Amino acid sequence: MTGQTPKDSRRRRGFERAASLVSRQIRGVSEKRGFAESRLLTHWAEVAGQEIADISRPVKVGYARGGFGATLVLLTTGAQAPFVQARIPEIRERVNACYGYSAISHIRVTQTATQGFEEGRVQFRPKPPEPPVEKPDPEANRAAREAASGVSDNGLAEALERLGQNVLSRPKS
Repeated sequence: MTGQTPKDSRRRRGFERAASLVSRQIRGVSEKRGFAESRLLTHWAEVAGQEIADISRPVKVGYARGGFGATLVLLTTGAQAPFVQARIPEIRERVNACYGYSAISHIRVTQTATQGFEEGRVQFRPKPPEPPVEKPDPEANRAAREAASGVSDNGLAEALERLGQNVLSRPKS
Protein backbone atom coordinates (compact mmCIF):
# COMPACT_ATOMS: atom_id res chain seq x y z
CA MET A 1 0.00 0.00 0.00
CA THR A 2 1.33 3.36 -0.89
CA GLY A 3 0.78 6.42 1.21
CA GLN A 4 1.26 4.51 4.45
CA THR A 5 2.47 6.57 7.34
CA PRO A 6 4.95 5.13 9.83
CA LYS A 7 2.21 5.27 12.46
CA ASP A 8 -0.05 3.04 10.32
CA SER A 9 2.69 0.46 9.73
CA ARG A 10 3.52 0.42 13.43
CA ARG A 11 -0.06 -0.42 14.28
CA ARG A 12 -0.05 -3.37 11.93
CA ARG A 13 2.92 -4.92 13.74
CA GLY A 14 0.96 -5.23 16.97
CA PHE A 15 1.74 -4.07 20.45
CA GLU A 16 5.01 -2.33 21.26
CA ARG A 17 6.86 -2.21 24.54
CA ALA A 18 6.40 1.05 26.42
CA ALA A 19 10.18 1.34 26.80
CA SER A 20 10.62 1.51 23.03
CA LEU A 21 8.08 4.32 22.79
CA VAL A 22 9.91 6.61 25.25
CA SER A 23 13.51 5.49 24.75
CA ARG A 24 14.38 8.46 22.53
CA GLN A 25 13.09 10.97 25.11
CA ILE A 26 14.89 9.21 27.98
CA ARG A 27 18.13 9.12 26.01
CA GLY A 28 17.85 12.87 25.26
CA VAL A 29 17.29 13.79 28.91
CA SER A 30 20.07 11.53 30.16
CA GLU A 31 22.57 12.85 27.62
CA LYS A 32 21.86 16.43 28.79
CA ARG A 33 23.17 15.43 32.21
CA GLY A 34 26.19 13.63 30.79
CA PHE A 35 24.91 10.08 31.04
CA ALA A 36 26.17 8.14 28.04
CA GLU A 37 24.50 5.04 29.48
CA SER A 38 20.85 5.86 30.25
CA ARG A 39 20.46 2.53 32.01
CA LEU A 40 22.36 4.10 34.90
CA LEU A 41 19.36 6.38 35.42
CA THR A 42 16.51 4.07 34.53
CA HIS A 43 17.82 0.99 36.39
CA TRP A 44 19.70 2.62 39.27
CA ALA A 45 18.47 0.02 41.78
CA GLU A 46 19.88 -2.82 39.66
CA VAL A 47 23.19 -1.05 39.05
CA ALA A 48 23.94 0.21 42.55
CA GLY A 49 21.94 -2.28 44.58
CA GLN A 50 18.62 -1.68 46.31
CA GLU A 51 20.20 -0.51 49.58
CA ILE A 52 22.15 2.29 47.87
CA ALA A 53 19.32 3.13 45.45
CA ASP A 54 16.91 3.74 48.33
CA ILE A 55 19.12 6.51 49.71
CA SER A 56 20.82 8.04 46.66
CA ARG A 57 20.23 9.13 43.06
CA PRO A 58 22.68 9.69 40.21
CA VAL A 59 22.47 13.34 39.21
CA LYS A 60 25.20 14.07 36.68
CA VAL A 61 28.28 12.69 35.00
CA GLY A 62 31.00 15.25 34.36
CA TYR A 63 33.93 14.58 32.06
CA ALA A 64 37.42 15.99 32.59
CA ARG A 65 39.05 18.09 29.88
CA GLY A 66 41.68 15.46 29.19
CA GLY A 67 38.98 12.83 28.83
CA PHE A 68 40.47 10.43 31.39
CA GLY A 69 37.79 9.31 33.79
CA ALA A 70 34.49 10.94 34.58
CA THR A 71 33.00 12.11 37.87
CA LEU A 72 29.61 10.76 38.90
CA VAL A 73 27.62 13.05 41.19
CA LEU A 74 25.28 11.27 43.61
CA LEU A 75 22.52 13.00 45.51
CA THR A 76 21.66 11.81 49.01
CA THR A 77 20.32 13.14 52.28
CA GLY A 78 22.69 14.59 54.86
CA ALA A 79 22.10 11.74 57.28
CA GLN A 80 22.88 9.08 54.65
CA ALA A 81 25.93 10.80 53.12
CA PRO A 82 28.54 9.09 55.36
CA PHE A 83 27.08 5.69 54.50
CA VAL A 84 27.15 6.43 50.77
CA GLN A 85 30.67 7.88 51.07
CA ALA A 86 31.88 4.66 52.71
CA ARG A 87 30.41 2.59 49.87
CA ILE A 88 31.99 4.65 47.03
CA PRO A 89 34.49 1.95 45.93
CA GLU A 90 31.67 -0.60 45.60
CA ILE A 91 29.41 1.89 43.79
CA ARG A 92 32.22 2.85 41.37
CA GLU A 93 32.86 -0.82 40.59
CA ARG A 94 29.18 -1.51 39.92
CA VAL A 95 28.70 1.62 37.80
CA ASN A 96 31.78 0.81 35.71
CA ALA A 97 30.42 -2.70 35.22
CA CYS A 98 27.27 -1.08 33.78
CA TYR A 99 29.38 0.94 31.34
CA GLY A 100 31.58 -2.03 30.49
CA TYR A 101 34.83 -0.19 31.14
CA SER A 102 36.35 2.17 33.74
CA ALA A 103 34.34 5.20 32.70
CA ILE A 104 33.90 6.62 36.21
CA SER A 105 37.05 7.44 38.15
CA HIS A 106 35.53 9.68 40.86
CA ILE A 107 32.24 9.80 42.71
CA ARG A 108 31.16 12.98 44.46
CA VAL A 109 28.40 12.82 47.06
CA THR A 110 26.09 15.85 47.28
CA GLN A 111 23.80 16.29 50.27
CA THR A 112 20.27 17.64 50.04
CA ALA A 113 17.06 17.89 52.01
CA THR A 114 14.85 14.80 52.05
CA GLN A 115 12.24 16.25 49.71
CA GLY A 116 14.63 16.54 46.76
CA PHE A 117 16.54 19.09 44.76
CA GLU A 118 15.90 21.68 42.03
CA GLU A 119 12.27 21.23 41.02
CA GLY A 120 11.57 18.75 43.81
CA ARG A 121 11.40 15.83 41.41
CA VAL A 122 13.67 13.48 43.34
CA GLN A 123 11.95 11.73 46.20
CA PHE A 124 13.80 9.33 48.45
CA ARG A 125 11.57 6.39 49.21
CA PRO A 126 11.44 5.37 52.84
CA LYS A 127 11.40 1.67 53.47
CA PRO A 128 7.86 0.34 53.27
CA PRO A 129 6.31 -0.44 56.63
CA GLU A 130 6.24 -4.04 57.70
CA PRO A 131 2.84 -5.62 57.17
CA PRO A 132 0.97 -6.21 60.41
CA VAL A 133 1.33 -9.70 61.79
CA GLU A 134 -2.06 -11.33 61.82
CA LYS A 135 -2.98 -13.93 64.38
CA PRO A 136 -3.50 -17.31 62.74
CA ASP A 137 -7.02 -18.63 62.54
CA PRO A 138 -7.28 -21.67 64.88
CA GLU A 139 -9.78 -23.33 62.55
CA ALA A 140 -7.41 -22.93 59.58
CA ASN A 141 -4.53 -24.33 61.65
CA ARG A 142 -6.57 -27.39 62.64
CA ALA A 143 -7.71 -28.03 59.05
CA ALA A 144 -4.15 -27.66 57.72
CA ARG A 145 -2.78 -30.01 60.39
CA GLU A 146 -5.40 -32.63 59.51
CA ALA A 147 -4.66 -32.34 55.79
CA ALA A 148 -0.91 -32.87 56.34
CA SER A 149 -1.30 -35.64 58.94
CA GLY A 150 -1.14 -38.49 56.42
CA VAL A 151 2.35 -37.54 55.17
CA SER A 152 5.18 -39.65 56.61
CA ASP A 153 8.06 -37.25 55.89
CA ASN A 154 8.19 -34.72 58.76
CA GLY A 155 9.74 -31.89 56.72
CA LEU A 156 7.21 -32.28 53.93
CA ALA A 157 4.34 -32.50 56.44
CA GLU A 158 5.45 -29.24 58.11
CA ALA A 159 5.75 -27.50 54.74
CA LEU A 160 2.30 -28.71 53.68
CA GLU A 161 0.85 -27.59 57.00
CA ARG A 162 2.31 -24.07 56.57
CA LEU A 163 1.00 -23.95 52.99
CA GLY A 164 -2.44 -25.05 54.16
CA GLN A 165 -2.45 -22.40 56.91
CA ASN A 166 -1.53 -19.68 54.40
CA VAL A 167 -4.15 -20.75 51.89
CA LEU A 168 -6.95 -21.30 54.40
CA SER A 169 -6.31 -18.06 56.35
CA ARG A 170 -6.55 -15.79 53.28
CA PRO A 171 -9.60 -13.56 53.20
CA LYS A 172 -12.28 -14.80 50.85
CA SER A 173 -12.88 -12.46 47.92
